[in-house]
Amino acid sequence: MLIGRLYRYFAARFLFAFLGTFIGVVALAAMIDYVELMRRGADWPKATAWLLAKISLFRVPQLTERIMPFAVLVGAMACYVTLSRRLELIIARAAGVSAWQFVAPAVVTAFLFGAFATVAYNPIAAILHEHSKRLEGEMLGELPTSALQENTSGFWVRQKSPDGAAIINAKSSREQGAQLGGVSVYTFDNANHFRARIEAARATLEEGYWLLSDARVYNSGRLPMVEPTYRIGTNLTLEQVRESFATPETVPFWQLPSYIEMADHAGLAAAGYRFQYDLLLSRPFLLAAMVLLGASVSLRFFRFGGVQKMILSGIGAGFLLFILSKITEDMSKAEFLSPVLAAWIPVLVGSLTGFVALLYQEDG
Repeated sequence: MLIGRLYRYFAARFLFAFLGTFIGVVALAAMIDYVELMRRGADWPKATAWLLAKISLFRVPQLTERIMPFAVLVGAMACYVTLSRRLELIIARAAGVSAWQFVAPAVVTAFLFGAFATVAYNPIAAILHEHSKRLEGEMLGELPTSALQENTSGFWVRQKSPDGAAIINAKSSREQGAQLGGVSVYTFDNANHFRARIEAARATLEEGYWLLSDARVYNSGRLPMVEPTYRIGTNLTLEQVRESFATPETVPFWQLPSYIEMADHAGLAAAGYRFQYDLLLSRPFLLAAMVLLGASVSLRFFRFGGVQKMILSGIGAGFLLFILSKITEDMSKAEFLSPVLAAWIPVLVGSLTGFVALLYQEDG
């Protein structure tokens, strides 16, 4: 009974430390994102402080998903450093509790929180991010294309139809690519001769064609024509459009298997979706690995000194792990590395590093 209470106490201390760190990170990310939106929205006629705050609030959950492992790392270090400073770890050791028993409650708590983050937090974050894009698109709906170009990176896709080829550039994407904003279309005839350039505020994918709204058509040697709606034939399906315009991070966890299946049936590369799916599956194990890594650098007693160096080494290890995860992610998206390996290599490296360090410290 005493050991059970001690486990619950250690788990609660870690949970409070982690949640405090995570809430602080969320607040900081929200503030930075809101300030950036205020700077960008200074020239937007429809922008208001409340609307920009809503957009920023809806974007923050997805921004903080990648920061979550480092919040666990910092939370674990803060938890065990505090316990060590208050001599609670020394008392627990004197009672016969090993370091593995200190760490086990935090590992289990981090694993359970990671499972919750995968099955619940990620879908909510993806839905809110899509809603933020919808709000931003509505706010920017009547701005000229040049204003959109200054604030979005842009997507490109090439298509063919019976009328010829076309290259489509969109400055923003919603509904997983089914609705585009700030659209530029360069059309060519069947002999690949340039025919016209079309600028439109919005484009919606329909069955067999793109429906452009507020379009301006520029033909060589003619005056520009303004069309409230304009159709461009296409042979693209929704699955193909998703491959070009949808980012895997905006797809909720529960929908990723269907996206992978549709991309496979359409003969398209689904490496990005597969990596995202495996990344979310590995998240509980990654958070548990970060606890091991954090504990390995923060269980040292204060009277031995060198605590600051150990904490800095833990932060450095977390940074190196982040670099490794980015490298494996880029290799996976370039199809140089299997998505499964790309998602699980950082987990294995982090867990083995923390486990070996703890094993060396505790058992020689």
